[in-house]
Amino acid sequence: MSERLRSVVDQLAVRPHDRVLEIGCGQGVAATMVCQLLTTGTLTAIDRSTKMIEAATRRNAGYVASGKAEFLIASLEDMNLGDRRFDLVFAVRVGLFHRDPERAHELVRPWLAPGARMRSFFDAPVRTGTV
Repeated sequence: MSERLRSVVDQLAVRPHDRVLEIGCGQGVAATMVCQLLTTGTLTAIDRSTKMIEAATRRNAGYVASGKAEFLIASLEDMNLGDRRFDLVFAVRVGLFHRDPERAHELVRPWLAPGARMRSFFDAPVRTGTV
């Protein structure tokens, strides 16, 4: 597993009962790590890419089957999560949080439970090899 994502998940301080929303879940690697920390909590993860959601769902099939995780095709701008609220919201390398953090936080605000924590992480990808 990615050491970079392990570091991110460690910084989230996930509590066993948290209701977690991951924005831009990609292939679901961080989602797996988060689900390992949850007991009664749940994870909802979104990504705008059908291909990424399919990969994340396959990777986390056991968590999906148990009801601990769900993966939805959606973008931050158009997600509709009904009346659900989250204790922890996080995003890793989601451009909007880097380019326009105020707008990103405004889009997330309706989904936050009282006392919720929100974290975003953005680092440049490490390049290997030469050009």
